[in-house]
Amino acid sequence: MAKTFGAESTTDDVLDGVDLAGKRILVTGVSAGLGVETARALAAHGALVVGAARDLHKARGATEQVRAGVANGGGLELVELDLASLTSVRACADALVAAGKSFDLVIANAGVMACPKGATADGFETQFGTNHLGHFVFVNRIASLLKPGARLINLSSAGHRYSDVDLDDPNFVRTPYTEFGAYGRSKTANILFAVEFDRRHKAGGVRAAAVHPGGIRTELSRHMTPDALQQLIESINASQPVGAPPFKWKSIPQGAATSVWAGVVAPARDVGGLYCEDCHVAEIVGDPAVRGGVRPYALDPDRAKALWAKSEEMVGERF
Repeated sequence: MAKTFGAESTTDDVLDGVDLAGKRILVTGVSAGLGVETARALAAHGALVVGAARDLHKARGATEQVRAGVANGGGLELVELDLASLTSVRACADALVAAGKSFDLVIANAGVMACPKGATADGFETQFGTNHLGHFVFVNRIASLLKPGARLINLSSAGHRYSDVDLDDPNFVRTPYTEFGAYGRSKTANILFAVEFDRRHKAGGVRAAAVHPGGIRTELSRHMTPDALQQLIESINASQPVGAPPFKWKSIPQGAATSVWAGVVAPARDVGGLYCEDCHVAEIVGDPAVRGGVRPYALDPDRAKALWAKSEEMVGERF
């Protein structure tokens, strides 16, 4: 009988009894927070983890606990990847392809949230460029390394409910910029990318899903003041239906649990092309005020195809 997990399940709960010896797994964003915990849990169960990070010095310090907890033949190696620079993205991907070692799982975990308006090295709006376009190019360039049975897990967010993607003005040239509007666009893009990647690769035995880790206090919120965070929580609670439980922070091990659940525990057929939260597949919810579930536009297959085409146009590369 399959175990049932929920919002309070941790990575260790989800991976209890799971043997990942011989599995090779790539995790982006291993210099802090969820990325470090994800790598720790996987390596502790025997996985060979390739951790990608923009700042390798910071990542080496942050992942000391990962190396200390390696068991059952697991291990960790680090590679440099700056998702806000397509030069860095392509160099990292090309090096991995040249090495020729396949992957059983890729967890696209790295990202930025609610930052002031800015641009990546290639001129893309920072959140869309980093959270979506950087991973779009990186994952597609290493797609040949995903063996049959492999999975891609994209870290999205309940924040996708703030906004659908805008394929006519992705860089906020004509649209007024808001921190969470831009974040919402990028997180919706993470889901749509998983939907279309899954459609394109499932015949070859590779599946993709998107996950919401929950609200966690990590470096992701570094651009928000304590007052802004408190106002956000209050607005979330105020928007919920009468009787709904109040917002509750998750611990980092609880936040990383859905990533590893969707990546190695849940049957691939159950999560492929879908969005997961709290270690289960989320329901489709049309009410933008409701915190849980996934908005219909984020799973729209035609929207996913259109985003793929727009992304190829923006990065100047076809996959």
